[in-house]
Amino acid sequence: MSRKISQQPPFLLVSVVPYALLALLVTILMIVENRSGGALLIDLGLCGLAAAWMLGMFTLRPGWWDRPRIMAVFVAGLLVITAVLVARHPACGLFTPAAYIYSFTVLHWPWRLLGVATAAVLAGTAQASGIPKTDALGLAMYGIIVAFNIAMMCGCAWVLRLAEREEERREQTLEELSRTNRLLEASLAENAGLHAQLLAQAREAGVLDERQRMAREIHDTLAQGLTGIIAQLQAAEQMHEVPAPWRRPFNAVKNLARESLAEARRSVDALRPEPLQTARLSDVLADVTDRWSKLHGVTAQVTTTGTARPLTPEVEFALLRTAQEALANVAKHAHATRAGVTLSYLENEVALDVRDDGKGFDPACLEAGGFGLTIMRQRVEELTGSLRVESEPGAGTGISACVPCPLTGSGA
Repeated sequence: MSRKISQQPPFLLVSVVPYALLALLVTILMIVENRSGGALLIDLGLCGLAAAWMLGMFTLRPGWWDRPRIMAVFVAGLLVITAVLVARHPACGLFTPAAYIYSFTVLHWPWRLLGVATAAVLAGTAQASGIPKTDALGLAMYGIIVAFNIAMMCGCAWVLRLAEREEERREQTLEELSRTNRLLEASLAENAGLHAQLLAQAREAGVLDERQRMAREIHDTLAQGLTGIIAQLQAAEQMHEVPAPWRRPFNAVKNLARESLAEARRSVDALRPEPLQTARLSDVLADVTDRWSKLHGVTAQVTTTGTARPLTPEVEFALLRTAQEALANVAKHAHATRAGVTLSYLENEVALDVRDDGKGFDPACLEAGGFGLTIMRQRVEELTGSLRVESEPGAGTGISACVPCPLTGSGA
C-alpha cells in the first residue's frame, strides 16, 4: 500500500499548479494583452478545453494515474492543446510548465524524455517569439534557444531517471536482503529442529546402550549366579536327603532363589526393548503375558479392541513396561487366579487395562509405598497420558493407562 502511494504524483503539483497557470494565462490574455473579439473567444475556448482535458483525463480519474498508455494519451493531448495556444499567442508559453509537470510525473521512461523534449520545443518557441526568423541569424538564435531548453530539461529528466534507477536498485537490494533473511531464518529453524532431533536420537541411543549394558550385567552376573545357586541346591537335594528340621528353610531358599531369578530375567526383559522392533505391540503383550502366566500359574488373557494403527516407539515402550510392571504386581500381591490385559485403540488415544480378580487393596494406602505404581505413573505422564488405579479390598484391582497416540512411528 505504501509503495503505491509513493508512486502517486504530488497532489499540489499536479492538481493545483496547472490550473493556477491556466487561470493566470486567461488573466494575461484578457487584461495585459488586451485580447478581444473572436481571437479572445478562441483563446478562452482553448484554455477551457485544456482545463476540461486535465479534469476528465487526470484530476477526476485518480485510478488512471498508474495506467501508462492512458497517461501517454493525456500528455500527448495536452501538448497538442499547448502547441495550438503557443502558435496563437507567445504569452501562452506561460502554460508550458504544466506540460513539463505532467511529463515528469506521469510518463514512464523513455516516453518521459519525448514528452519533456516536446514541451521544451514549445517553451523555446514561445521564448523566441520576438526574434525575427527571416534570416540565418534569427533562425540560429531560435535554434539555440530551443536547443538550450531541450538540453536543460532533458538533462533534468536524465538525472531524475538515474535517481529512480538508484532507488529501484536500492529497493531490489532491500527485497533481496529481506528474502535472504527469511531463507536464513527458515534454515536456522530447520537446523534447530535437526539439532533437537539429533540430540533426542543421541539420548535414545545412549539410554538404549545403557539398558543393553545393564541387561548384560544382570544376565551375566546376578541371573547366572542365581541359576548356579538353584542348581547347587538341587544337586545337594539329590545327593542327600534334607533333614526334616532343615527342609522348610531349605525350600524357602530354593523358592527365594527361583523368585529372584524370575525377577532378574524380568529386569533383563524390561531393559531390552528389542521385541518391539520386530513385532506388533499386541503380539509382544500376548507373548509377555503368556510367559508370565506359565511362570506364575495364573490364567491370563490378552484382548485388543479398535483398529490398530501406528504408534511412536515411546508410546509402545511405555505401555509394554506398564503391562509388565502391573503383571509383576499381580504376581507379588494380588493372589489372583485370573488376569486380563486389554489394549484399546480409541479415536485419539490408546489405552491399556490390566485387571485381576485378586484380593485388592485400598488405593488410599498407596501413598505409603507403591514404588512400581509410581514408576508406571511417571512413565505414562511423561507422554502427557494418565494412569488410573481402581481397587477395593476383596474386589480385585484394575490399572488403566491412557496415552495420546500420534499417527506416526512404528507399527503397533
